[in-house]
Formats: sequence, C-alpha cells, structure tokens
Amino acid sequence: MCTSLTTCEWKKVFYEKMEVAKPADSWELIIDPNLKPNELAPGWKQYLEQHASGRFHCSWCWHTWQSSHVVILFHMYLDRAQRAGSVRMRVFKQLCYECGTARLDESSMLEENIESLVDNLITSLREQCYDEDGGQYRIHVACRPDIGPHRAEFCEACQEGIVHWKPSQKLLEEEAATHGFSEASKSRAQAGLGYNFFSLRWCLFWASLCLLIVYLQFSFRGSASL
Repeated sequence: MCTSLTTCEWKKVFYEKMEVAKPADSWELIIDPNLKPNELAPGWKQYLEQHASGRFHCSWCWHTWQSSHVVILFHMYLDRAQRAGSVRMRVFKQLCYECGTARLDESSMLEENIESLVDNLITSLREQCYDEDGGQYRIHVACRPDIGPHRAEFCEACQEGIVHWKPSQKLLEEEAATHGFSEASKSRAQAGLGYNFFSLRWCLFWASLCLLIVYLQFSFRGSASL
C-alpha cells in the first residue's frame, strides 16, 4: 500500500519499466526509511543516487524549497533460482531552514524526474545483478543551473556522512561542447535552407525572363511577316 502520492508514482514507474527490461523476472520495490549506506546483507548490492532534484514542503510552517542535492539509496537483491528480485529504497530528507524545527520533511518529485531516476536504477540493476552492460547513466546536475548552496547542516544524508556527488569540470565542458555543436548544426541547416530557397528563386526568375524573351521574339517575327 502506498503511503504517499510520490511513493505510488515511484512504484508505478518502477514496475512498468522492469516489466519491459526484465519481463521474465518478478521485482518488488520497498520503501525502507531505516536503510543504511554500505550496510549490506550477503548477496545484496547498492546503488546511490546523489544528484536527484526534488521539492520539499515543511509540515510545520508550510515553507517550500527546491533542492538539486536529494540523495536516494537503493539496496538490490536478485534470487536467480526463483527469478525474483527486491529493491529497498530510501529517500533522504531535509530539515526546514526557515522555522528551525527538528522535523525532517520528505521530498516530492515530478514524474519525469522519477522516470529518469528509475532508468538509472535499472542501469545499475543490469550491471550488478545481471552482469550486463547497463548503458549510460542519465546525469542532470550538469545541464541545469545550480539552485543555490547546499546546507549540509539541514541535510539528513550529509549528517550520516554521505558525500554528495558533483560533476567534474571535464563533464561540464563536454556537455557544453555537445550543446554548442547541436546549436551550430541547427544554424547551418537553417542557413542552408535559406540559401537553397534563394537559389531556387533566382532560377525561377531567369527561367521566366528567358521565356518572356522567346515569346517577344516570336511575337516580333509574326508582326514583321504581316
């Protein structure tokens, strides 16, 4: 049973995508607020999402804030004999810095963000549980502006010793170069379209002029013969 709308959305997206990724296996997703990083039972694997984006809502003073430093911990286990797997998940909370209450608040996420995060989870599942090439992880921090400085004293993950991941300068430069190349290609295509249109227009003009000259010559010869 879902405890919140965001939890329901997580399970919905996870089950739909796993049905496509591994239709022969049965997987379950369990929300576990007591999950600890690097404390794994035998056979379990870990994946840590360190750059998720979410919105927080204080249940005490109703203050809301956006964070691009939401940490999500996953523990995964696959029973190959039974063809059944389990994922335990914990979304780390944050404290409200407006009212200073000690009450930790959960984050809410857009469906599109949840889908990309589940894609990353499945990539890790393929690599760690199935020994497959999971593909490329989707990194979002590098392509969106930083919302503001992260306040470690209000972050549950930071208080438990989790170091947040940040993109390297090289990654930022590569994404900027890729974006710049796409824009340049688009500009060249538009310029080429304008040039072709311009050339076609002149071809039509000269063709019409030639036809007009031929028509006038024949008209002049006809008048002269009369």
